[in-house]
Amino acid sequence: MGDVAGSERASMGESKPPLMELRGITLRFGGVLAISDVSFDIREGEIRAIIGPNGAGKSSMLNVISGFYHPQEGNILFRGEVRPFMRPHRVAALGIARTFQNIALFKRMTTLDNIMTGRMTLMKSSFAAQALWWGSAEREESAHREKAEEIIDFLGIQAIRKVPVGTLPYGLQKRVELGRALAAEPRLLLLDEPMAGMNVEEKEDMSRFILDVNDEFGTTIALIEHDMGVVMDISDRIVVMDYGKKIGDGKPGEIRKNQDVIDAYLGVPH
Repeated sequence: MGDVAGSERASMGESKPPLMELRGITLRFGGVLAISDVSFDIREGEIRAIIGPNGAGKSSMLNVISGFYHPQEGNILFRGEVRPFMRPHRVAALGIARTFQNIALFKRMTTLDNIMTGRMTLMKSSFAAQALWWGSAEREESAHREKAEEIIDFLGIQAIRKVPVGTLPYGLQKRVELGRALAAEPRLLLLDEPMAGMNVEEKEDMSRFILDVNDEFGTTIALIEHDMGVVMDISDRIVVMDYGKKIGDGKPGEIRKNQDVIDAYLGVPH
């Protein structure tokens, strides 16, 4: 893809409004300051990367966004409104889905059934109706299953749709986890190290899927990733954290030249 494509993507997104704004976020665990007064936004339709060395506060920030952690200071605005205290399931209902650094699938369930669990926040039938599986519940599940099958086709995993995910190679499990997050039809998709543990071919496949999700579905994406080649190629903008503080924020070309970022993370100019 290269710098030209990356700059074109970034310029296309500059006029779009923020989908989410994080203002002055500070998070403490006892006497440990995990995030210190960090502010940045995520624009509608962009791919926004969060990078930094280990212990920089990246995963803590993703957990703040998804409702797993609640900051002691600062505000989160979603679609222009301050988001109140919310637990993760309420955040998910707003249209925010995520994957995890360590795969969190139901290992004994099939690929299809795992992806179906991503539809739970969209299901309207009562538990009793779902258990009896009749009338509107039957029609609803059929519709959700059709959506799950579409995601399976999109990710090219038809051959493993009935296979228990615990028996699958690591790279395919990561793809299934992406499918489960997509099943929720998120407006904002959070990806925590989606390339971790993958070989070169698997990283190329995952990069293409992330770009396709952004382009074809119009999904806004925020991701944490350590592979700088991937980050520079697919991101519209990058925010850089170090020791819980923001030390850089801009387009890939700007981040490459930021001396604070070079000193703290990249090591040498790229």
